[in-house]
Order: sequence, then structure tokens, then C-alpha cells
Amino acid sequence: MNKKGLSEKEVLNLLNKAMQKDTSYEKVLSAMCTRPHPIAVKAHMQFIASNMGDFGLFSGTRELESKVIKMMGNLLGDPNACGYITTGGTESNIQALRTARNQSKKKHPNVIVPASAHFSFDKIADLLGIEIRKASLDSEFKVDMDSVNALLDDNTIALVGIAGSTEFGQVDPIDSLAEIALSNNLFLHVDAAFGGFVIPFLDKKYDFDFSVEGVTSITADPHKMGLSTIPAGGLLFREEACLLPLEIDTPYLTIRKQHSLAGTRSGAAAAAAYAVMTHLGMEGYRKLVHSCMKMTHRLVEGVREFGIEPLIEPVMNIVALDVPDLEEVRKELRQKGWITSITRTPRAMRLIIMPHMSEAALLMFISDFGECLRNTKK
Repeated sequence: MNKKGLSEKEVLNLLNKAMQKDTSYEKVLSAMCTRPHPIAVKAHMQFIASNMGDFGLFSGTRELESKVIKMMGNLLGDPNACGYITTGGTESNIQALRTARNQSKKKHPNVIVPASAHFSFDKIADLLGIEIRKASLDSEFKVDMDSVNALLDDNTIALVGIAGSTEFGQVDPIDSLAEIALSNNLFLHVDAAFGGFVIPFLDKKYDFDFSVEGVTSITADPHKMGLSTIPAGGLLFREEACLLPLEIDTPYLTIRKQHSLAGTRSGAAAAAAYAVMTHLGMEGYRKLVHSCMKMTHRLVEGVREFGIEPLIEPVMNIVALDVPDLEEVRKELRQKGWITSITRTPRAMRLIIMPHMSEAALLMFISDFGECLRNTKK
């Protein structure tokens, strides 16, 4: 820190220089976040000083958060669901399994997750002292139910299903997991961090949310396909009793207890989520998802002209392509400015068609992809 400080103009110039080093979203095909909607940005800035860690001071912001949870509950099959706005899917997953652990009171708890589960569950194992058991996947990258059953024992406290897996965009058979959960009196958490704002708007219907008896909690992130500002995750429980194992006394705040993982919590994120969800409504999100899916199908059609196939037909706006000389092709694409990513097993090129992608940019990517393929074959 300098002694006298810099002028506002000098500071803004430094910020602009730093931002120029950041990657612009135009050619990013690897991110599950996108540019937030302008109304979300305005709301975020309006509530920038609101701290939901002590929401007794910010009753208006607290009302907005409650309305967001209500809207998300309606979207995810239960208008009476409860919960709060988190920093994202990782915190939501931690808190869901923290509830499961605290309710179970088992000394050596384990949780069964699909092999496709997000790496946040590995963090959870370390943080909460829970054994994470990974069930294998079937040929379509859904969790294999025989594998889940084989991993069950008396110390199992919860099952996890993924609705919109990070690598393949696949939806696990949540109804089948729910049957096992109900039969064994287990907590069932659905990680729909990405899919929560996609699956309800797809033409094909999936049973993945609170409409399935046995689902206990759901993760869904407004800052992904919800177009809210970062950080805005969402954790919803079917029953308010699930919040009780998370509560801690807060004697010096204006509220008596706190159930969030973070102490200080952004009220701006809640306001931003409320603004964009209220502004777009169901029809707005349906159009958004339809546009992304249209481009996703156009991408698959385009790469098929080069003899490249997806590992599965896209369920949502995530594509995993079986590309020969994968790293060489990705390297060439990177030189052209395109940011792609990979799946773990099997290794494939992972592409996500987010709202920041335009049709013109997509056609350019398909053309560049074909050129990079040809170059690696020389």
C-alpha cells in the first residue's frame, strides 16, 4: 500500500489494465458461468452494502432472499421448500451433507456419490470427515444403480444424484435413487448446480427435483444459467427441520441464530438473483435455454461433418466430443483464442454453450475446429 494513495483516475487505470489480462467470454466454451444479466448487475450494485450474515439489519434484503427461495422452490417442485442463497454449488453441497451427517450422528459416516460428481465432494470428505464412496457410471454416464446398492452399508448416511453433471450434462435416475433412499431411511441430495436453471425448461421432462418423493435437498445456482451475479448459489431443503443441524448461536448480532456456512454474506447476490428471476420469468428462461440448446444441436451437426461424434447425445447445453489427438487439437484451438476443457474418464473435449455464445461465434468455432482437426492429421 502506498503512503498517500492514488487518484481515482489512476486507480481506475490500474483496474482497466488488470481487466485487459482477463479472458473475455466471447470465445470461452469451458465455463459454467456467463455474463450476468444487466438488471442483475444494477441490483447487485444497489445492495452492495447489505450483509445477510446479520439480516436483522437488512430486513428488505432478507425479504428478497426469501422470495428468491420461494421462486426456486416453485421451479424445483416444492413452493414450500426452505433454504438460503449461498456462494455457489460447493457451499451448498457442503451444507447439505453437513445436515445429513449431523442428523445421522454416526461415528464413521459415508456418502455414496456418482463417479461423475463434482470435485466439491472430495473437499467435503476432507472438511466433514465423511467417507465419499463413488459409484460407477453406466454407458450413458448416469450413476449405475447396482453399483450404488453394492456400496451401501450401515454407515451410509446419504445418497447424491447429479442433475446436469459437470462433464457430460447428464441427469442421474433420481427416482431410482429416491427409492433406495426411502427404503433405507437415507438423506438424498440432488446436485443441480448447473441443471437447476436448465432442466425445467427443456422440451424433455425429467423427474429430478422435490416432485420426487425422497429428495431431501437440492443445489441450484442462480449465477450459472440463472444469469445472476457471482456469487449466487442456492441451497433448498424440503423441510425446515433440515436447517436446524446447521444453526449456531450468534449472541452479538441482531439475529439469534445463523444457519449459513459463511458469516458475512452478500445481500447483493440475493437482490441480483431476485431481479433477474423476476425480470425474465419462466418464459424468459425458456427462451434462453431454447437458444442455448439450438446452438448446442448446431454444434453437434457441425462437428459431425468432420466425422466427430459426441460421447452421448446432449441432454442439455454441454457436449463431450470424442476427438482424436485431443490435446493437439485443443492446443491449436487455444492459439486461435478458443478456451475448451476436458472430461476425466473417458477423456473427451468438453464444450458448454452458455448465453454469452452467439451463433456467429459458434459458426466460427466449428470452422476453426475443422481446420485444427485437419492440421493435426498432416
